[in-house]
Amino acid sequence: MSGKKSMGLWSAVSIGIGGMVGGGVYSLMGTATQIAGNAMYISFAIAGVVALLSTYSYAKLGAKFPSAGGPVEFLVRGFGDGIISGGFNILLWIGYIFALSLYARAFGAYAMTFFPMLPAYWIHVFVTAIVVFFTAVNFMGSKAVGRSELFVVTVNFGVLVFFSIVGFLFIKPSLLSPIHWPNMSGIFFASGVVFLTYEGFGLVTNAAEDMKNPQKTLPLALYLSVAIVILIYVFTSVAVVGNLSVPKIVKASDYAVAAAAKPFLGLIGFKIISIAALFATSSAINATLYGGANVSYMIARDGELPEIFEKKLWKRAPEGLFFTAALVILISNLIDLGGIGMLGSASFLLIYAAVNIGHLNLYKETGANPHIIWLAIIGCIFSFVILSYYLVLHSPITLVLLAIVLVLSFLAEIMYRRHTFRSLKVRSKV
Repeated sequence: MSGKKSMGLWSAVSIGIGGMVGGGVYSLMGTATQIAGNAMYISFAIAGVVALLSTYSYAKLGAKFPSAGGPVEFLVRGFGDGIISGGFNILLWIGYIFALSLYARAFGAYAMTFFPMLPAYWIHVFVTAIVVFFTAVNFMGSKAVGRSELFVVTVNFGVLVFFSIVGFLFIKPSLLSPIHWPNMSGIFFASGVVFLTYEGFGLVTNAAEDMKNPQKTLPLALYLSVAIVILIYVFTSVAVVGNLSVPKIVKASDYAVAAAAKPFLGLIGFKIISIAALFATSSAINATLYGGANVSYMIARDGELPEIFEKKLWKRAPEGLFFTAALVILISNLIDLGGIGMLGSASFLLIYAAVNIGHLNLYKETGANPHIIWLAIIGCIFSFVILSYYLVLHSPITLVLLAIVLVLSFLAEIMYRRHTFRSLKVRSKV
């Protein structure tokens, strides 16, 4: 969105970390514990490995084809101008809206812990306010996004490291005992559910056009951000289940990390972690809104969504930024986001599988190892199947909603093509 190469390595890394951490530790920790019990840290590790495998394709494709569209560009390159690439591109945009809605709702829930006397409807005020605020930040351009992300991620990273280190000192070994582990199916189910917590790494590729030397910066930023987040998730989740019993974590699922800090840090620790949660969810909203707006801009430029997305206000930001934000405000205020978290995970598993499959058609150009690409494809598809099976058993209505989202994504692409006769384009090789 900016004509100047203004984003360095650590600003790019912070975009990825910010997009991941906000949704992971603070939004789905309770859900993961409910499914995987005190072994939920293994679920986070499994999901991280699946994400890391896909990171390989994103790094290779992003270095070869740096673009503000990121995975949008990769899908068109891999599958060409067709319904497949178009449908998945629309699904990607919807996935970002799901993720943003989840983060905004989580922000509102943590904000409410500071104002227990306020009426329940105030959560909608907090949800709306945070989306509006970061829409304004993104309107200032990529440099403002990078700088604000770097600050927010640094603060949140420091708090989580402190929590993990101190938490390890007070761990009760009995709470971590494998005796209390659920069946392996539960651990794998949870890994599929929490995959959404890693979707943010793809946002790094959306900033490729604004990076200094993307051929080197992009791959390094991707690997660093995913590796750092895997460590954050595993150490934080071990500290949580090592200090708080599973029933108590589930009871406090909306603020599980803060509740786990209370036994060894007291009320002050609870408040500190809650503040960190506000920083983290803010960071995720900031980074994802930046990526989502870039995606809508790319899609519009290449002929998939209405042209309103590619218009710019005052030569700063696409109107798609504001339309995306409006939809997030609507969904996060009107829809129960428990199921939407699972919808988001399923959507991104399919998208990342598609990117990897498309990469198989390009691996000779990117110099990639096809065996690693196949491992990534298998990991994504396996996780999607596991998640779908969990939904069949526990939330069939969510599975129906997922099917509707998928059908609408590809139907919208088909109908739009028939009415506009526009085709997808990719830019010349860099």
